[in-house]
Amino acid sequence: MTTAFEKQLRDYRLTTAEILYWMPDHEHVLQTFIWQDLDIAPKFPVLSRFLAFWHRNLDGKLHRIRIASAGLIQPAEFRFADTLHQMH
Repeated sequence: MTTAFEKQLRDYRLTTAEILYWMPDHEHVLQTFIWQDLDIAPKFPVLSRFLAFWHRNLDGKLHRIRIASAGLIQPAEFRFADTLHQMH
C-alpha cells in the first residue's frame, strides 16, 4: 500500500471537489457535498472513480462540480533579505 507521502512524490495533489447535487426526495433543492483526497491533475482518476460510484449507487443527480487542486510538495522558495540590522 502506498503512503500519502509517496503519492505526493509521484505528483499527487491535494484535490477538493465541491459537488452540488439535487436532493432525491426534494428535486428542486440543491445540496452540497465536499470531497477531498490526493489525486493527479488534470485527469483526476481518483475523483472520477468516486463520481462513477456516486452515479451507480446514489440517487442524488449531480448538478455541478468545482475542483481545486494544490501541490503539497513544492520546491523551496528562497528570498534574499533587503536589509541587514545589527544590534549591539
